[in-house]
Amino acid sequence: MEKIFLEVEQRDELGKSQANNLRKQGFIPSVFYSQGKKTQTIKIAQGQLLRLIHQHRIENIVINLKIVSKALKSDKKDKVYPCLIKEVQYDPVKGDIIHVDFNEISLLKTVKVNVPVAAKGEPIGIKQEGGSLEHILWEIEVECLPADIPKEIEVDVSQLKIGDDIHIKDIVVAANIKVLNDPEAIVLSVAAPMKEEAVEASMEGEAGQEPEVIKEKKEVPAEEGEEKEEEKGKEKGKDKGKDKGKDKEEK
Repeated sequence: MEKIFLEVEQRDELGKSQANNLRKQGFIPSVFYSQGKKTQTIKIAQGQLLRLIHQHRIENIVINLKIVSKALKSDKKDKVYPCLIKEVQYDPVKGDIIHVDFNEISLLKTVKVNVPVAAKGEPIGIKQEGGSLEHILWEIEVECLPADIPKEIEVDVSQLKIGDDIHIKDIVVAANIKVLNDPEAIVLSVAAPMKEEAVEASMEGEAGQEPEVIKEKKEVPAEEGEEKEEEKGKEKGKDKGKDKGKDKEEK
């Protein structure tokens, strides 16, 4: 396994405003969590961290953290700690890295990390049947010693036909690596192509849809209207007759 080193400095600047000042100066405020020891606040040169990110997938690699103390003048006295990145915080607007947490690890104890899945080959279902490869799981969680963490897990998909799936249980890994995902979980699948007729019908259906129009009240035929008017007139006449009768009785 390639050894990766990252040099950082101890920092005394604490608080939100101090952290913002550090970022303006080109540093990323960070924290180093050491096993059974006091947590240390550190800072990393932004350019150094970005170079590391461009060269490696930093979430699952062992980083040898070299913490430089301001009080120490000799680099020989600076300690190196093997660690994994615990968390990376990003600016919600700009997307820049604004904070990193490191966890010290023991090279003799197993760790749990997520490893990316890499599909290798072109499925038969794509070449001959026009299907498409669907990537269901992009990462697989494994447990192993830090030195045995794979860069990626390759999965051969060249023999997949339409409707074929690759499950966790189908993936072969080294004996010193334990996969923690559900064995029945689907990792990769080849789906059938969409039929052109179905796509065209769907598009025509969407294009042919018209906005709802408020229905106008139905016109009543003239004859029916006249009959109703006559009935209303008779009812009014009856009502008037009743009113006159009441008036006479009152008088």
